[in-house]
Amino acid sequence: MAETLHIDDSSKAAHYSSLLPQIKALCDGENSSIANQANIIAALHHTFGFFWTGFYWATDENNLVLGPFQGPIACTRIEKGKGVCGKAWRDKKTLVVPNVEDFPGHIACSADSKSEIVVPLFKNKDVVGVLDIDSDTIGTFDEIDKKHLNTLCQWIGEHIV
Repeated sequence: MAETLHIDDSSKAAHYSSLLPQIKALCDGENSSIANQANIIAALHHTFGFFWTGFYWATDENNLVLGPFQGPIACTRIEKGKGVCGKAWRDKKTLVVPNVEDFPGHIACSADSKSEIVVPLFKNKDVVGVLDIDSDTIGTFDEIDKKHLNTLCQWIGEHIV
């Protein structure tokens, strides 16, 4: 079945507001977590034109492992507390990094990544993974992204994971 997204182009907030219900509808009735993750990532990536968009999942208490993503080849494993993803996982909070060069310990999977947002994914109060989005432009992510991506990730934790 072909899917088409209809996005309100009036503002970034409108993009998110029109995209989130469509992501939920796209996943409705599909019980494959991997298929749903892949479609969520594709919808985000193509709606916003991000440089890299993907999931990392906790496979044990010390490592995140690469999940479905869109963009260039990525780091396969990230240790807890390392880089933006590992720190967001360890600290259980969303991190917005306007310039990755200014983030101590940033893991450069690609030199083209300039800014990043990482949102933890919770299941029963435990962080089970993160949504990682990179931009090739400095200062891409802000409170609008944080608000809407937190809402999306809360839904993912309740319905997809």
